[in-house]
Amino acid sequence: MQLKTSLLGYPRIGEKREWKKALEAHWTGNLSSEDLHAEMKHIRLNHLKKQQDAGIEIIPVGDFTYYDHILDATAMFGLVPERFEYDGGSVSLETYFSMARGNKDVPASEMTKWYNTNYHYIVPEIGNKAPALSENYLLAAYKEAKEELGIEGKPVIIGPYSFLKLAKHYKNDAFPELLSQLTDVYVQLFQELADEGVQWVQVDEPSLVTTIPEEDLPLILKTYETLQNEVPQLNVLLQTYFEAVSHYEKVIELPVAGIGLDFVHDQGKNLHALQTHGFPKDKVLGAGVIDGRNIWKAKLKDKLVLVKEIQKYVGDDKVWLQPSASLLHTPVTVENEPTLDETLKQALSFADEKMEELRTLQQLGIGESEANDKQLEDNEEIFAALKTKGWRKEEPDPTTSTDVGRSLSYEERRKKQLEKWPLPKLPTTTIGSFPQTRDVRRLRARLKKGELTHSEYQSAIQSHIKTWIDHQEEIGLDVLVHGEFERNDMVEYFGERLEGFAFTKNAWVQSYGSRGVKPPIIYGDVRFKEPMTVEETVYAQSLTDKPVKGMLTGPVTILNWSFERDDLPKQQVAFQIAEAIKEEVSALENAGIEMIQIDEPALREGLPLKREDWSSYLEWAVQAFRLSSSYVENTTQIHTHMCYSEFQDIIDAISALDADVISIETSRSQGDILETFEDNVYDKGIGLGVYDIHSPRVPSEEEMLHIIRRALSVLPADLFWVNPDCGLKTRNEEETVAALKKMVNAAQQARAEVTS
Repeated sequence: MQLKTSLLGYPRIGEKREWKKALEAHWTGNLSSEDLHAEMKHIRLNHLKKQQDAGIEIIPVGDFTYYDHILDATAMFGLVPERFEYDGGSVSLETYFSMARGNKDVPASEMTKWYNTNYHYIVPEIGNKAPALSENYLLAAYKEAKEELGIEGKPVIIGPYSFLKLAKHYKNDAFPELLSQLTDVYVQLFQELADEGVQWVQVDEPSLVTTIPEEDLPLILKTYETLQNEVPQLNVLLQTYFEAVSHYEKVIELPVAGIGLDFVHDQGKNLHALQTHGFPKDKVLGAGVIDGRNIWKAKLKDKLVLVKEIQKYVGDDKVWLQPSASLLHTPVTVENEPTLDETLKQALSFADEKMEELRTLQQLGIGESEANDKQLEDNEEIFAALKTKGWRKEEPDPTTSTDVGRSLSYEERRKKQLEKWPLPKLPTTTIGSFPQTRDVRRLRARLKKGELTHSEYQSAIQSHIKTWIDHQEEIGLDVLVHGEFERNDMVEYFGERLEGFAFTKNAWVQSYGSRGVKPPIIYGDVRFKEPMTVEETVYAQSLTDKPVKGMLTGPVTILNWSFERDDLPKQQVAFQIAEAIKEEVSALENAGIEMIQIDEPALREGLPLKREDWSSYLEWAVQAFRLSSSYVENTTQIHTHMCYSEFQDIIDAISALDADVISIETSRSQGDILETFEDNVYDKGIGLGVYDIHSPRVPSEEEMLHIIRRALSVLPADLFWVNPDCGLKTRNEEETVAALKKMVNAAQQARAEVTS
């Protein structure tokens, strides 16, 4: 049979978030380890059965995880940091979760963004450890799928080159030796798979789409030569995604049985390379033709043309039709969205629907379907219907190129702001949100069900705001926040109040660990309707003499954390959102709120994966932020926040935002960001997150004071702020108050040191 279907990975979170619920029940002590394993097996097999029933012929195994697939590889290679007191062998569940979440004694491993997505992975820490195979998780996953469901699975693992590129805590000159050591572990792992009869293994090398140093190419070649020479009976599919592969000619000649390429997010470069340089006749091409990251239905006529073009250069029996990436980045199924507008719903495709699209495309491609023309016509009618709804202008607005900025320089503004805000040195604040308790979530649910009037709901929200204003006063924070109790999600909340956004009931996507998000769907032109945050912020300010920050989400983050339109350039959608946020900033300022935080935690994750493409993205991303933030009085202080990013790469762009104060994460990275400021001068207000809010652990004052002291060794005390590394909505009240008290005490001690 020509044209096979294959997946790269399937969502873990579960159709009804079963995976999340099982994990959190275990963490709270309500589900034993034995019962957790049993529930996870049930979920895992259910996911495999869905792929089998959908007619997917090459099904991935080993993509399922208890937290994160990179953490799985780290544990499998025995690379457990010394602070977790691991003494070899299989990594226990307790140690595994401690690496991900920390425990009462030691902090978690660092967490950061997975390439240019909103998924977070746990960063491997190499240290002085040599990798060794602790347990072959892939072999267990393969055997389970075969024994339980008769599936001849395709084990999936991160490739050795990408694994080391994602890792930290080793010297650059050690990379070749570490890669060699790691390759030996892969040889052992692959040999065990081959001995069991595994036919194909998918080795993900997404780092091959980034800007690869020339000196790395011989190392990559040697790695795959070793794997081929040592385990020749195992077929390796070297899988890339998210962009066009770099060094196409060299990559396709690597000694592997197949190459996976992204033909959706490659900007046409992979197809051009295929047309220009051809493809080896003896290799399989994993053709990523269905979008694995966005949720719009494929235009089948266009996809069929693409497949036919690919077939000109690759034998029919050598093409696997695939999504462009793992379906980890999409919700599970559109079927669970009964309230969506029917025209919009028909145009959407989540993970389960994408499997159907692959099967349909396969049938069209091999002429198996008896209703080819009807399928194509029905598909075209879906997109024609979108045009009749009036959601999108016939002629989109031209992309603006006019730069905007504050009327005074930062130095001049700062003088005015110091007069207006007589804050102490090292002022303390938080990032915005406070614990979203069950009671708070229940309030929103009751409002939606009509069990509460809007007035009753607002009264209850105000009660929570007052409680936390009182807490902040008692703790001794210098700049307060209202706590965001009325908000479900930092993007969804704003999207619900702007034109052009649609929202789902159950379209959850994993962000990190058990945390899921429901990205809004930008389906039409974005427009401001009415003030969105003024009422709650003004109420909070009425309760205190200390400044209360207005809290907004920035245009680039709203764009990057949404499923965006695929009919407009991203920057044009960003400018539409920026214009709307500008209106909200003006509404806050007019209401007397003159400290306003516009968060952009996703600014860096939108960076193209090749450095040569960075400048154009950063230009419009910075421009969008300035468009939203620059039309204010010079005494109005603009804050922003970013988290879990490699800031050293974009320090100039961060400065170009021209925010008066930026807060950034540094706790999980153990102060690595400080090296950036040793080499670069940053001349605006800056707050480094001094403790990790994603871990339930409450750090000591000494730990936080250590980070503050390190920061003050490279940053001027006059510009330094002290804050947690992110919002506190996922923590409980007791640990939040305890941690903030210690943070304030640490700041006061540091304040005394710098003023003595």
